[in-house]
Amino acid sequence: MADSDSAPSVHVPAPLAPKKENITPVGSKIVELNESRTELLNRIQGLKQDLQNWRSKLDTQVKVYRDELSEMKKSLNVEVDQLRSEFQELRSTLQQQQDDVTASLKSLGLQDVSGDAKEVKDPKTDGKDGEVHASSIEDDNAKEDEN
Repeated sequence: MADSDSAPSVHVPAPLAPKKENITPVGSKIVELNESRTELLNRIQGLKQDLQNWRSKLDTQVKVYRDELSEMKKSLNVEVDQLRSEFQELRSTLQQQQDDVTASLKSLGLQDVSGDAKEVKDPKTDGKDGEVHASSIEDDNAKEDEN
């Protein structure tokens, strides 16, 4: 068993000495890798530039849209104010006309029709829209003829 303590007799190859044929492919691979690296860096720079241009255009477009929206908002606010003013004028005009009609009716000796209608319901109207039904008028006319 003393032989088992000794080193095995496996042949270990000596380190390979650089051969000229091995150096050439490695050198060409390095050159290819450097060219590829340069190309990739150039593509990355181009993509970065494209991204910056895209962001700049997007920012410009957003600003244009915001300005347009702001102008539209101002314009709509002006229109809304004009419409409010016109409606207020119409309301005032209608109120004045109603007051004039009421005054005319009073001067003729008639009461305010709208005030009387609210106090006493006319039995000849349907209550929904205040229309007088033709049948009730005919009934009244027939009763008058009998008297």
